[in-house]
Amino acid sequence: QVQLVESGGGLVQAGGSLRLSCAASGGTFSTYAMGWFRQAPGKEREFVAAIDWSGGSTTVAGSVKGRFTISRDNAKSTVYLQMNSLNPEDTAVYYCAASSTFYSGSSYLYSYWGQGTQVTVSS
Repeated sequence: QVQLVESGGGLVQAGGSLRLSCAASGGTFSTYAMGWFRQAPGKEREFVAAIDWSGGSTTVAGSVKGRFTISRDNAKSTVYLQMNSLNPEDTAVYYCAASSTFYSGSSYLYSYWGQGTQVTVSS
């Protein structure tokens, strides 16, 4: 059983940056692909970024491409989401998730989820 705890959210002005972290425990972190998803009020959860077990391959959603970067440190059992050039449309609860199969934008492939961290971008 994998436990995931996100941190790093907060309030930031448009154009600013935040780095989210997700610390994993209870499993062999380096065997899991990891993903970030977000859910804004009144909207469905959407894919943000994913990374394979080694960190060698990543994919990001078109809406954040060029602004957000996903990375991981297997020695620290942590995955990161660097978010730059934030805008109010990025306001959401951000969740990290772990998949034992494949790094993907499909949420159904992820078995473990964190509790989420709030990101609010003011205009």
